[in-house]
Amino acid sequence: MNRIITISLLLFTLYSQAQKLNVGIMRAYELRTVKVSYNDGNYTVYGDSLEITTIWKDQSIYFKRSDNKVIIEKNGKNLGAYDTIYVREVQPTNSFKIQSISPSSKRIKYFKDDLIIFPDKDGHLTTINDVEIDNYLAGVIESEGGGGKHKEYYKVQAILSRTYVLDHIRKHWRDGFTVCDRTHCQAYHSMLRHTPVIEDAVKETRGVIMLDKQLNLADGYFFANCGGQTSESDFVWNQPVSYCRSIIDTFCISSWQATWSKKIPKSSWKDYLVSHFGFPVNDSLFGEYLYTFSQPNRKAFYLDPRLGIPLRDLRVKFKLKSTWFNCYPEGNYVVLEGKGFGHGVGLCQEGAMKMAKQGYSAEQILKFYFTDIQLFNYFHWLFLRQEEVVGL
Repeated sequence: MNRIITISLLLFTLYSQAQKLNVGIMRAYELRTVKVSYNDGNYTVYGDSLEITTIWKDQSIYFKRSDNKVIIEKNGKNLGAYDTIYVREVQPTNSFKIQSISPSSKRIKYFKDDLIIFPDKDGHLTTINDVEIDNYLAGVIESEGGGGKHKEYYKVQAILSRTYVLDHIRKHWRDGFTVCDRTHCQAYHSMLRHTPVIEDAVKETRGVIMLDKQLNLADGYFFANCGGQTSESDFVWNQPVSYCRSIIDTFCISSWQATWSKKIPKSSWKDYLVSHFGFPVNDSLFGEYLYTFSQPNRKAFYLDPRLGIPLRDLRVKFKLKSTWFNCYPEGNYVVLEGKGFGHGVGLCQEGAMKMAKQGYSAEQILKFYFTDIQLFNYFHWLFLRQEEVVGL
């Protein structure tokens, strides 16, 4: 019985924590002064544990870094300096506007729920959106994918984004928050503002996560367009990902990013291959193929694995849209004719969008692009994990 009580309390704690996230926002700025304004609903401002003031309609407050404190200014009056500022919504549907004043920016961002501000160790301000996970996911999906997509596609993105954030819940713990608003976490430019169907997609997939064959949280890698075939994960990264296997995908081949071409000076191509990989230009077998390459299916290496020239390196060096290309010489250039846009591992966004339009469900789309994955309720999964821990 004590074990069951312990598990229940732990799950309740995890559930409570999972419902709200501390997301580091405005991370593109080295903030020293921010302006927080009314957008929808009123806010109460606390300095440490003291209630200081409110933000009502048409009101704004400035928060400034001063030594190791945050100064609150309203209507030109200094309301004191504090270690941590809490801007709390009065009603659970409120939202606020925030703008960087120093450094100066004209861009105004909008966020739901609450705001926390404190001085960081580098002499700047850290701003954190203390946000309900559904509100965060809706903002991420609109920031990452924009509007105009089918709801089933947004449901796919909701599941992938939810799985990601729950798998990286401690990514920025040293900075005092969970994840940040930049693309190396997930782009979170603003709260959901323009695409109401995204909110429906998030709600209809509430709690759903993606697991691999071993019931671990699965990273939902995605990219713009595969050109007709996704890539094996070890072609791109140093080790394979069991649930990201190459598949043939005909859903994206009519999209505008399915094909591309590029011309590169022969001298640049040759210099790079020789200087970085020791390409044997005088070899009787490989020499004549320096500028000629064909890959009817995706490969990992240029010409032959024995040469040790990863296509991923060529993509980075010459800023190619993908690693899937053929090439041939033409005058002073090597001409590359390629397919796809992105690293090619996991879910093809344009293919998934086409599948959603054709009536496929979010689960069918995910199971098409990922191998041996399962969709599971997060809190049921937590309970199973706790059963393993205590041996019930």
